[in-house]
Amino acid sequence: MSAVLSFPTAQDEIISYNPATREEFGRAGCASVEEVRAAVQKSRQAFEKWKETSFKERARFVMRAREIILDELDEIARLISDESGKPIAEALSMEIAPVLDLMQYFARNAAKILKPERINIGLYATMGRTSKIIYKPLGTVGIIPAWNYPFSIPLGEAVMALMAGNAVIVKPSELTPFIGLKIGEIFEKVGLPENVLQVVTGDGRTGAALVDAGIEKIMFTGSVATGKKIAESAAKHLTSVVLELGGKDPMIVFADANLKLAAQGAIWGAFCNSGQSCSSVERLYVEESVAEEFTELIVEKTKRLNQNSGDKETTDVAAMSSERQIKIVEDHIESFRNEGAKILTGGKRNANLKGAFYEPTVISNATNEMRGMREETFGPTLPIATFKAEQEAIDLANDSDFGLTASVWTGDLEKGRRVAEKILAGTVCVNEVLYTHGIGQTPWGGFKQSGYGRTHGRHGLMELVAPQHIHVNRALLAPNAWWLPYSPLAVETFRGFARHFAGGSLRQTIKLAPQLLKRIKELRGK
Repeated sequence: MSAVLSFPTAQDEIISYNPATREEFGRAGCASVEEVRAAVQKSRQAFEKWKETSFKERARFVMRAREIILDELDEIARLISDESGKPIAEALSMEIAPVLDLMQYFARNAAKILKPERINIGLYATMGRTSKIIYKPLGTVGIIPAWNYPFSIPLGEAVMALMAGNAVIVKPSELTPFIGLKIGEIFEKVGLPENVLQVVTGDGRTGAALVDAGIEKIMFTGSVATGKKIAESAAKHLTSVVLELGGKDPMIVFADANLKLAAQGAIWGAFCNSGQSCSSVERLYVEESVAEEFTELIVEKTKRLNQNSGDKETTDVAAMSSERQIKIVEDHIESFRNEGAKILTGGKRNANLKGAFYEPTVISNATNEMRGMREETFGPTLPIATFKAEQEAIDLANDSDFGLTASVWTGDLEKGRRVAEKILAGTVCVNEVLYTHGIGQTPWGGFKQSGYGRTHGRHGLMELVAPQHIHVNRALLAPNAWWLPYSPLAVETFRGFARHFAGGSLRQTIKLAPQLLKRIKELRGK
């Protein structure tokens, strides 16, 4: 059975709280450096067997795990809601459903994506050579996810790593350890070979120990500050990393957009998961001529949102993850007030609810100079600024240290595509927002301070393998013209290579044939 490790100790443990009730949810162990190293050693041993399994065999485990999730759908959704604070509706729609789709996609397509590829080597093929690429698993992949999507992010990355033939160690966030342990339990139930997937709970020290263990890959989702520390530590071992470090994602609304739909999109993009998505709308730019109308729509719809605990099916906006995150939101809202922005609705904690609830907040008169428009808020806030012309909108959107996602809203699709291609973000949607992380077939990742590397899609799967080049010489009887020893004839032949062969033209290369034959004859006589 697969190992699910929590390392509980009386002296050193982490406590998980339900952010909606402030009540203790449970306690999990905090794995020490020695325990992490032991897990890595077990992982390396398990990898040696797992890498030899077929794609078909790996897919069977993944699809069985998928069935377990479906069988326990409501139980898992409630676990996600209780430990992370999000509504049941979003636990289902934004965590479970997308990762179920990802699981079936990679179970059915990983073999096709990673099949050997023949390389066109041009004129070298006329000399009896062939080249191909095969893809080899890396070894142990460490997954350190954030707390905002504690089920879909680590499970999706684990499935991709397993399908590529790697062993996996998941270190869940200290805020959501039991969701991480649930992932391990699911694979334990399907009989995944021992230690192929392990879960080690703990705080930042546990994560640091995993990075410092010299494993083959780290997949990290979290803050820029922590991402930089991980990259620095991983560099000591030349450990490859994928970093997804958040965003300050812009939404551009042109006057010719369907304003009612754009308003609905903006509200969902800003307030789902209480704004705690790295692809949340954190900067909204609306064309000046429709700004007043559009802002009124936003405020009207925001005021109708139902805020309550996540266990209720009618809840639209639930609790935030922690008091620490609320304090960041409060700080940014106060900064907006001090810098001249106007709070149109919200702007305070929900006094009717005892947990970590902050009201959905709409802000007008925002500008890019304001701190709340430059630093990642990660909360239920929607600051609105205006623009007059297309290029101004593009410049405003690009005026950020981040570049994860963006969206463009317009009735002119040609304009939408044109603007999208000029925005510096890993994903840009036209008349859509936020949700493409849920499309497992598409790559996910950003530019600038949003990190580097990709998860999901073919590009994400390629992060989890190493390409190996296999080159074959079928000309078994003749020496290579460029071999030792050199001679005046060799030098003249090499001039011919430069003048004729290196241009890629077969007609030019034919001119080299007599010289090439003389050189080969010379080498045969040595």
